[in-house]
This record gives sequence, C-alpha cells and structure tokens, in this order.
Amino acid sequence: MKLHNSFTNQTEEFKPIDGNKVKMYVCGPTVYDNAHLGHARCYITWDVLYRYLKFKGYDVTYCRNVTDVDDKILKKAEKEGKTPEEVSKFWYNKFTESMNALNNLRPDIEPFATKTLGEMIAMNKELIEKGFAYEAGGDVYFRVKKFGKYGSLSGQPIHQLESGARIEVGELKEDPLDFALWKKDEKFGYNSPWGVGRPGWHIECSAMSRKYLGKTIDIHAGGADLIFPHHENEIAQSECANGCKFVNYWLHNGFVTINKEKMSKSLGNFLTIDDLLKNYDANTIRFFILTNHYRMPVEFSDESLQAAANGVKRMLNAKHTKIDETLDITQLEEYKEFVEAMDDDLNTSKALAVLFDLTNKANKDIPYAFTLLYKLANTLGFKFEKAKLSEEELKHKLDSINAKLNESFNSMEDIIEKRRIARSEKNWDLADKIRIALDNAGIILKDSKEGTTWELKN
Repeated sequence: MKLHNSFTNQTEEFKPIDGNKVKMYVCGPTVYDNAHLGHARCYITWDVLYRYLKFKGYDVTYCRNVTDVDDKILKKAEKEGKTPEEVSKFWYNKFTESMNALNNLRPDIEPFATKTLGEMIAMNKELIEKGFAYEAGGDVYFRVKKFGKYGSLSGQPIHQLESGARIEVGELKEDPLDFALWKKDEKFGYNSPWGVGRPGWHIECSAMSRKYLGKTIDIHAGGADLIFPHHENEIAQSECANGCKFVNYWLHNGFVTINKEKMSKSLGNFLTIDDLLKNYDANTIRFFILTNHYRMPVEFSDESLQAAANGVKRMLNAKHTKIDETLDITQLEEYKEFVEAMDDDLNTSKALAVLFDLTNKANKDIPYAFTLLYKLANTLGFKFEKAKLSEEELKHKLDSINAKLNESFNSMEDIIEKRRIARSEKNWDLADKIRIALDNAGIILKDSKEGTTWELKN
C-alpha cells in the first residue's frame, strides 16, 4: 500500500511502526458552528482511509480531537450570552449528528482540548526547560529559530517566513516568528504556572496525540489548509518536547471550491452538511467526494451532485442476491483490481469503476457479483440500501402509470393490490397491462411467499 507523504512530497510504501498496528491522528473540528461541505470532504476522506486500513487487516487506533476552547468559541459565547462550554457542547452534538448522517465511523478516541489541559501544560513546561519556549507576561511562546527543520513540511524557508511575520499589539515575543503555546486570559482562562490563561491551538493536537497515541505516530491527516502554520507548528513543538520524530506519514486532502474559490466560513460561500442533506443523501455526497482523488481540489456544483446521485442510484439498484458469507472474495479478479486501486494512494475513482463493473455483472446474474459489490461498497462507506424515489419522482411515475391504465392510483400499494385482485380473478389482460405500465415507468414487481414488493430498474 502506497500513500503520498506531504512531508517528502513522495508517494511511499506504507510501513507501520509496530507490526500490524496503525496509530492515526486527524485534526478534528473547532465546535462553534455548523459543519460544511469542506468538513464533509475531509472527514469522509479519512473515514475511507480508516475503513480501508481495517479492511486490509490492520489494527487501527483512530484519534480525532475536538477543539472546545478557541477564540471563535469565546466570541460566539459573548455574542449569545452563553458560557463557552454551552456553545461548544451544542455545536459538538451538531457536528456528531452531521458525521453520523454522512455514515462516518466514530473515531476510536475523541479527546476534548479542555479535558487535556494538564498534558498541554506539561508539554509547555518541558519546552521551557529545554530552552525551546519562554514565558512573557503570562503568555508562553515557542522559539521557532531554535528548531532547525522549521518550514520543512510547508516548504517555506525561514527567510521567506520572516518577511511576513509581525508582532501584534500586546505581544511580548522575542521574535516575530515565535508562536503562542499559552495565552493569558483572565476572563475565560484556566490556572497554570504562568497565571490564568488557555492553550494555543497548535499545542492541543501535540499534547492529545502524545497522550493517546504516543510520541511517534504512523499517520497524521487533515485538510491542506492546516499544513501551515498548524501542522508545521505541531512538528516543531512535538519533536522538540519529545526528542524524536513526530509523524511518519503526513496526509492532506484538497479543498472544496465554489466558482474556483476555496469554500470557507470567512468567504461566506460555504454549504452546511444539513443543507446538503435536504437535497442529497449521504451516499450521493460520499460518491461526489470519492469520484475525485483526495489530494485534488473538488469543484462543487449542483450538476456534479446530480451526476453523483445518478451514479449511486445505478450502483444501489444492482440486482440483489443473498450475501454469500462463505465466498472467498480475495480470489476474485475484481477484488484484486479494487485493492490495487486503493493501494495506489487511495485511488477511489478507479475503485468506483470496479464497483460499476460489478454492478453490471450483478445485473447479468453472475453469482458472486452482488456479494463482492456489497462488501467493497461498504468498505468505501456506502449504505447499501435500495435507492428511494422522492415524493415528486414517485408522483411523476404514478401519473405516467395512471395515464396508461386510465386509473387514479394514489400509491404503489394501490397498484399492487389492483394487480393482486386481477390475478386472483384470473383477469390476465388487466394484470398484464399493469405489468407493462410499471415496466415503462422503470419499476419492477417482485412476488414472493411474503407478498409483492417493488423496486426501481437500472
């Protein structure tokens, strides 16, 4: 399995530190507002990596933090007349609902920043003792120039960074490049050796990663917007405090753009997950994201979401057969093609092509096809349920059927009952007309001992 390492800018063979165990950390949300499509792109991407690593047989520990102490949370709390805890709890619950709605698996560990303050203070003390950090007026800063490799992840030499560095009013930095590990905050802060304050954003992830996964981890992932300064600063403070390499594989997903601009709250061009789910189901959003390589930008449009909806409908309408749990899928050629695609830096676009090939084979009654399709689709996080018609789509089909039969059916159940009565009365002409009208509308009936059901054709 090969993954593109942002640190080396090379696609490298993935080799875990400890045999079959994989320690994976993903930067989680700052909980102060609705999650948007950009968050969906990020967390679906790493959900697929998590699922695929487990599919490959790795013993994965997935840690994704929650930033529940931050300037944005404090501003929202003041604006709404609430405590920061009330704001962060409310939006964390909303975030969790959004992730569940997208069918993302819960991380194995989901630590909160406010519950890991002791570890952050301890790491800051270590950095001060080693000379990599200093206290100034109740703040604590990291000495960037003491870490010779600073800028290696983002590819920005120190002299380039210096030109844009500034010291803001009230800051007591030794150098404009230095960044905050701890901020004085007598109103919303916590007790520390440097007075009442709160942690800087960057130290949170370093402390939580070390606490729950150890000093050196296999994979650290997040959005490309976090490369600098967040991940650059994480490397500096972690490696200086721990005295060893922090991360073996840095992975980053590309932006979501609208009209070629990055989607962001600051630009006001973001679409919330809740709003998206009013028009598109979770499978469609996931399909839209996975048709693009995770490192590339994704351009949002209603046309692309509609194309994704059609693709999902085609796949989920594959002819269903009973899942064969005895089938050794590893011996099947399509399985090998799927693994080859995913092993190539998560080439989900090629993996989806394999699923469509299996869809066609399932519809041709090739025995193993649906079992393999079901298992591989689940590995990518699709809920394998039959596609459903919207109320408007169903009404359109009923109107079409009524016109052909000169009837006024209000539901599919009415039609099924009419057909049942016709067959019981041996009125084969009417029963046949109903079947033909349904077929023309793209609907097939399935008769069994339990009764008759209907589903969409491909």
